[in-house]
Amino acid sequence: HFIPIFYCFLAFLPCSDVLSPPQVEVHSVIVDCAVTSRFAHTVMTSTALNKANVSQEIFFEVEMPKTAFITNFSMEIENRFYVGEIKEKEKAKKQYEKAVSSGQTAGLVKASGRKMEKFSVSVNIAAESNVTFILTYEELLQRKLGLYEILTRVKPKSLVQEFKIVTNIYEPQGLSSVDAHATFLSNDLLPLVEKTVSDKKAHISFSPTIDQQRKCPGCDGTLIDGDFIIKYDVNREKNLGDIQIVNGYFVHFFAPPVLPRVPKNVVFVIDRSGSMGGMKMQQTREAMLAILKDLDEEDHFALVPFDSVTEVWKESLTKATKQNVSDAMNYIRTIDARGSTGMTSGVTKGIDMLKKGRQENRLPERSTDMIILLTDGMPDGGSSYVQSNVGSAMGEKMSLYCLGFGNDVDYNFLDVMSKENRGMARRIYEASDATLQLQGFYEEVASPLLLDVDLRYPDNAVDFLTTNNFAQLFNGSEIVVAGRLTDNNLDNFLAEGQASALDWTAMYPDDEYIFGDFTERLWAYLTIQQLLEKSKTGDSNMKANATAKALEMSLEYSFVTPLTSMVVTKPETEDGNADPVIADKLTEGNLLYFSTIFFLPSKTFKLIQIKIRGLDGDPHFIIELPDRHDALCFNINDKPGTIFNLVSDPESGIVVHGQIIGDKKISPDGTMNTYFGSFGIIHQTLGVRLEVNTQEISVFQDNKQVKLLMDLLVTKDRSLTVTLKDSVKFVIVLHKVWAKHPYHRDYLGFYTVDSHLLSPSVHGLLGQFYHGIEYEVTGLRPGEHPDKPDATMYVKGRELNVTRGWQRDFSRDVKNGERVPCWFIHSNGTGLIDGDASDYIVSSLFTTD
Repeated sequence: HFIPIFYCFLAFLPCSDVLSPPQVEVHSVIVDCAVTSRFAHTVMTSTALNKANVSQEIFFEVEMPKTAFITNFSMEIENRFYVGEIKEKEKAKKQYEKAVSSGQTAGLVKASGRKMEKFSVSVNIAAESNVTFILTYEELLQRKLGLYEILTRVKPKSLVQEFKIVTNIYEPQGLSSVDAHATFLSNDLLPLVEKTVSDKKAHISFSPTIDQQRKCPGCDGTLIDGDFIIKYDVNREKNLGDIQIVNGYFVHFFAPPVLPRVPKNVVFVIDRSGSMGGMKMQQTREAMLAILKDLDEEDHFALVPFDSVTEVWKESLTKATKQNVSDAMNYIRTIDARGSTGMTSGVTKGIDMLKKGRQENRLPERSTDMIILLTDGMPDGGSSYVQSNVGSAMGEKMSLYCLGFGNDVDYNFLDVMSKENRGMARRIYEASDATLQLQGFYEEVASPLLLDVDLRYPDNAVDFLTTNNFAQLFNGSEIVVAGRLTDNNLDNFLAEGQASALDWTAMYPDDEYIFGDFTERLWAYLTIQQLLEKSKTGDSNMKANATAKALEMSLEYSFVTPLTSMVVTKPETEDGNADPVIADKLTEGNLLYFSTIFFLPSKTFKLIQIKIRGLDGDPHFIIELPDRHDALCFNINDKPGTIFNLVSDPESGIVVHGQIIGDKKISPDGTMNTYFGSFGIIHQTLGVRLEVNTQEISVFQDNKQVKLLMDLLVTKDRSLTVTLKDSVKFVIVLHKVWAKHPYHRDYLGFYTVDSHLLSPSVHGLLGQFYHGIEYEVTGLRPGEHPDKPDATMYVKGRELNVTRGWQRDFSRDVKNGERVPCWFIHSNGTGLIDGDASDYIVSSLFTTD
């Protein structure tokens, strides 16, 4: 679900915080969700008024579930409606590109996070006029761990005259539980959540007044900031589930209430290559320790860590006795990252172990075989090579579950390979809760109840069935099958269970939220989802047919899917141009992380200088902001020999300077790359100076060269950790270049750890960011490169044009680095840094003036 955010054109803040009196008034925000038999239909309506005497641009941003399809978007401006039209993606793209080429301010909607994806649009509103936005989407709620979840992301940023979230649920099977809560609910707001539950129906509403929204009496800050969550489940008394028939379409929900769990034989294949170092490996170890403790004694398991070499804890699967689990936990604690990836040998080793266990009758006959692969890397030998080897080895009985760690992983490859082998893939986001994400996925698949589920229906009674055979059914989940009755005759639909033909209008004439064609739309939604999955696997003809059918149905039922786009023609501006906006649907394997980017859980800010081969010639700075789940980056361009002050803390007496070096000579294309070639670290209180360059490390005390008195740790991967007494740590990485390279030379990277230990007065080119920075980003729009959109950043009272891009972080993987997405600030960081870059130039590596 979603909630809109309106901002002034002048600053990325609620307008009431920027101008006095307020120039934009958010009059209403209403989210109306109707759920009928797990199929949710949500309409969000919101109105904003431009109270200024000049026209203004108003931004509308909402977040909605990634599993949902937008079905409509419209705007009402001065009694005129502007309605979206769903088109084939390529046709919509041509219309969009035509608008861009003619200088129109077209907007492209592309942003995604864990559970949500962002829809964003802006429109210019005349003085003293208002605009009403209406966004509609639909989704089939998925049962996980025994519950359905309806999530509403609530971030209005300002007070709203009429704020309302209303959800109506109707479940013919009857409701067994309904719970509503929010992450922002205080003792004062909690009574405002109204919940009425009867046998089959539930009504939940939340509607605080404008005064109840305030953080404090008389102030403009709002308490409403977080997630509003409804979780529920239904009664399950029929062994074969519930079948509902409406207007000639049926849907069958199958989740037996009580069944004994099936023992599982699971091989954990764990990537321990160098890129998994640091926090990733720590979180993997923590998750595995928790998972092992949850194994049932009837389960069998194995551990297969791999890098360029594949090892095993034991040569065969082991029963999950208390002693074996304890021994395995001790082994897990010893796994560390090293080497390069060898995914193929790791997975095939796990397959061989399962096959051998079956052949030797050491595994229960009635049990399920599964491999859980956790990796952050790319497939060795190419995706086709790995898929072919794994597919031919697995056969038809094993299931492969792939967990892709981080944004750099080749998720499309993992997704296809898992689906081809009776499993599923999941992205694990790099954040402080990655351990819980791993555990959560395992809990979903830890308790298989049925294997090889095949739901059959009379051939002469149904057609256009969605998928009706499944590799397994897990405890807490649900199988859903939908189709069309050939003659709409219930008598021909024979099943060992209760089939009910329902006339919604006659049964519930006063309940407008019940929409009578839900079974057909549910069938279409489910069919399109499954066709999109089929378009990734099989031969070229099968992929093409699935894609064509999915496109046809997306257009017929007006769904924004990865094959379609919604085009909305915005009102004509003063120059007469009409600006189209395109709403796109992203896939998990092709995401752009603009507003929800997950990093390591450090509470400090980390600033990094790196040089990426062949990408950019000058030093790159990355400001990583874990609390914001985001990063900012900028380049510093200057001539070789220039020395910059990076850190200066007058209270602790710690100072860091860095000197620029250049290539050996100008390359044939006329460019000269520059880098940081040496750093000077000064601890004035101790009278100690440290110089690090690409050749040597020198320590001076009281102007005399001495032995290493500071805490220095030099690792084999060419990194140096400098720990200053009771204070900050610096990590310096040496990047080696081929000695005979005609142009490039060795250079250094600089990283900060525990920067919160420096005083609030710390400054410098890097130091000024150690205690955070406030900024907002809005107005997403196409940039010069199709994969690098531009946006507007509001920071330090300035309005900057920024670009979404990537930089590479070598702090955890010196050899390969890790791609980090960030907002790039142009022109030497102008507007982001205090003053100009030239203000930070100093005369020598050890000056303290």
